[in-house]
Amino acid sequence: MPTMALAALGIVFGDIGTSPLYTLKECFDPEHGAKPTTENVLGVLSLIFWALTMVVTVKYLIFIMRADNKGEGGILALLALIPEKFRVTKRGRIGAVAFLVILGASLLYGDGMITPAISVLSAMEGLEIAAPSLTKLVLPLTIAILIGLFAIQRRGTGAVGVFFGPIMALWFLVIGGLGAFHIAGHPQVLAALSPHHAIGYFLRHGIPGFAILGSVVLAVTGGEALYADMGHFGAKPIRVAWIFVAMPCLVLCYFGQGALVLGDPSLSDHSFFAMVPVGPWTIAMVVLSSIATVIASQALISGAFSLTHQAVQLGFFPRVEVRHTSHEAEGQIYVPFINWLLAVACVALVLAFKESSKLAAAYGIAVTGTMAITSCVYFVVLRSTWNWSMAKALPVLVLFLAFDIPFFLSNLDKFLDGGWVPVAVALVFLTVMVTWNTGRRILRETLQSNALDSTEYVRTLPSRISARIPGAGIFLSSVESGVPPVLQHQVERIHTLPDQVVLLTVLVEHVPVVAPENRVEFKRLHEHACRVIAHYGFTEKPDVPEVVGIALPKLGIECSLDEITYFVGHETFLATKAGRMGALPEGLFAFLSRNAWPASAHLCLPPKQVVELGSQIDL
Repeated sequence: MPTMALAALGIVFGDIGTSPLYTLKECFDPEHGAKPTTENVLGVLSLIFWALTMVVTVKYLIFIMRADNKGEGGILALLALIPEKFRVTKRGRIGAVAFLVILGASLLYGDGMITPAISVLSAMEGLEIAAPSLTKLVLPLTIAILIGLFAIQRRGTGAVGVFFGPIMALWFLVIGGLGAFHIAGHPQVLAALSPHHAIGYFLRHGIPGFAILGSVVLAVTGGEALYADMGHFGAKPIRVAWIFVAMPCLVLCYFGQGALVLGDPSLSDHSFFAMVPVGPWTIAMVVLSSIATVIASQALISGAFSLTHQAVQLGFFPRVEVRHTSHEAEGQIYVPFINWLLAVACVALVLAFKESSKLAAAYGIAVTGTMAITSCVYFVVLRSTWNWSMAKALPVLVLFLAFDIPFFLSNLDKFLDGGWVPVAVALVFLTVMVTWNTGRRILRETLQSNALDSTEYVRTLPSRISARIPGAGIFLSSVESGVPPVLQHQVERIHTLPDQVVLLTVLVEHVPVVAPENRVEFKRLHEHACRVIAHYGFTEKPDVPEVVGIALPKLGIECSLDEITYFVGHETFLATKAGRMGALPEGLFAFLSRNAWPASAHLCLPPKQVVELGSQIDL
């Protein structure tokens, strides 16, 4: 448990743990922040403290993390908890709640691209304070660090977390200690613990004062990643790391910066690095903060990996290569495509915006939008899955939205200053996810409607073929009834079949892991034919040879795994106006299908034993 808590400190709290680098600086920015007067400093600190308390501690750690799907967290795991009627309409289309979840997941990708860029860039900008002559090195060093960060992801979050954990623990102790030192010089700053200073800020500034929330929210932007990363470490280590290390040190750091600004308001534009003397100590702090921001990026990166894997398994995203990096922890994975897509996006953002303050303008809309969506879906779980009464569930939703909605609205005025970037990214992912899910649904319906009755078909197989060959043939089918097209093509075109025919379907359930005893179900259709259905959870990697090795002996089929041939269908989509889907959506779906990770690799099929038979379909 202590080891897992330490690793969680390195992975889960890196993002929120490095927010002090830029949060208070943005709150007192002359262009859109508050003036660093005593009343405003206390008001902003109070807002930050209560945001950390209510959003991270109360909302996520106490409430949202209870909604785990057998240990797995994240917005898609939350979707899997709600009843089927909220996920799919009567016509089989994406339901309203499911669409909200997909939108929230898409927004997280936008957030995941900005977090590494702003975190590393803000740390490197400390060089401008330590040695102004090094300013020209800020961008090159930022890009080099980002490339290095994404290059080590293939080692897995477990190995990375064990390495990062002690460093992040040192980071928290250093910023907490520095904060405590400066608080001792201006202990009056502790008055900000009282919420009346936060309320007083809005009473003094009126409606325009709510704009400050667009900067305050930077202090809690790691909350959603915290929930998404729950499957990597479990809820208890995350809660322990937050309560005993992360939150106390963060509060001390913010209040220490506030104490500095109370003593000298001119320090508000670099209050974090002002906590140490200019010179070698600043350089040392830049080095430590650079390492910490690399770690900060890990929370969103590993969260994006988990999100993508779940989306693929649930049918919302094209197949991509997923590498499991740990034999002990199922949730520790590496997704090369997403990794390098994020890497390219981060470098592009750094080159485009050049300053962390400009990137901060692009930050917030995505994460606050996802937070609000999470609150609404959690309410559905409370009502429909856990059967809470309206009187009990509604106050929880109102409490959450009382923070989520003001944070979201306060970020809308950043849209033209860069906030459009994560929104544009989210729209791209949303389009891909909806198109893929719709295309797969129509494909299943088309195959199902055209499928012949399997019992009658296998009975007449002897009259349809000219020869049988020794061994067993596994015919992959995306539907669990009827005759798969790949079998029909083999019979009608080749006129030969293996001695034993197995129709196999892999189904992904709305649970993270399926128990071994529920993995395989099978039945005999004929003396020479049978049907096998394999069940997997949305965090598991399907392994067809493993399933075949379990099923064949129980079916009385004596055949070595090396003698098995796997028959896989390969569809080419015509994308004409004649289909149900429409030419443009089907064209996009066809493009995604062509570039998806091969089904044979996704199902762990041995390449030398795979036969692909193609067909043309107009959806």
